Amino acid sequence: MRIYCKAEHHEIGGPGSFFLARSEKLLPKLIEEYKGKVQLIYLDPPFGTGDSFQRRGDKDEESRIPLFRDDMPEAEYLKWMRTILTGCHTLLSPTGSLYLHIDWRMSAKLRLMLDDIFGPDNFMDEIIWGYKSGGRATRFYPRKHDTILFYRKSRRVYFNIAAVGQPRGPERRNHMKQFVDQEGRVGFSIRSRGKLYTYYEDDLIYPSDVWTDIEHLQQKDKERLGYATQKPEALLERIILASSKEGDLVCDLFSGSGTTAAVAAKTGRRFLAVDASPLSLITLRKRLLSLASSPSLLDDPVADRHALSLHYPAVRNKCDVAYSLDKRTVAITEAQLNRRPSPLAYAAIGYVKEQVFYPTRTVTKPKLPLKLPLPNGTDKPVVQLVNTYGDHAFFTVD
Repeated sequence: MRIYCKAEHHEIGGPGSFFLARSEKLLPKLIEEYKGKVQLIYLDPPFGTGDSFQRRGDKDEESRIPLFRDDMPEAEYLKWMRTILTGCHTLLSPTGSLYLHIDWRMSAKLRLMLDDIFGPDNFMDEIIWGYKSGGRATRFYPRKHDTILFYRKSRRVYFNIAAVGQPRGPERRNHMKQFVDQEGRVGFSIRSRGKLYTYYEDDLIYPSDVWTDIEHLQQKDKERLGYATQKPEALLERIILASSKEGDLVCDLFSGSGTTAAVAAKTGRRFLAVDASPLSLITLRKRLLSLASSPSLLDDPVADRHALSLHYPAVRNKCDVAYSLDKRTVAITEAQLNRRPSPLAYAAIGYVKEQVFYPTRTVTKPKLPLKLPLPNGTDKPVVQLVNTYGDHAFFTVD
């Protein structure tokens, strides 16, 4: 029998929540619950490129699956972004900050907008993220950077640049003389205009507002998930470590591939992620469940208990399925959602309570025929199936 759920709750994968929704429509609900409680917001919105973006499929599925369109007229785009950024200002705590990731198309206009919403005195940095990848140009200098606009909510902002400092290391700079002090520390010194300057190998060097040490993800990078516009974890790690503490709430209203949520979970922060694409939900779910199942996190008894909640509309997708049942397992032999000839991207079995699905077993790379162990303690086990387009359906087995 078909049933309809509006959320699912996992014991691992968090701590955090994801909402499948358009950010501007969800903002009133978020403000009602999180007003003044968010420490850090990172936004990687559409850049106003005029393009449409797709996800690269696996070998056994469609080569490209639509993700989102970035063709909004400029006036409409700016009105939309003002709604988003005004909502972000309301969500931030007095110590909080916003990082808006954008490029040359809208950076000037959005900086003026942020000055208006946050106040020009709350501008912190215009960060330049330079990278080597990208196309070539002959009519102008190749555009090889993005801009990240960094604003605080107030003068009480939390910012800890030491958290992202790197040891100076053994490299000798500016003809300095190397020495070893009485405690065995290796250092370097130079005298300039009668003053002696001394540095040690273990002294920290802090990043400036030009970031060229973080590479853009290459096509065969191990982090790649096939999601267009995916950002490297190193980029989000620097932002999250510098502008939040463990246990703080980090928000991303354009979650995409889930990089912000993944890095927040790795660094002990809570996360709040939103995206309008069902493929974003698929990618985030798989990424966070895989992360939570890694040996390094399983060794941490606290991380293993961090819950992940996923929220979405209770849609009535069509589901044609054939299965058999015995005392221990359900064996699914055929499955098609919304009559699309698309492989499964995710499957789970569990139980439902008040339209919330609680999985007892998940499969992030399902292949038919698929066997799922029946959960204990329920006489109405529920199966969840999701295809590569993001269509999902729930049904009871009996």
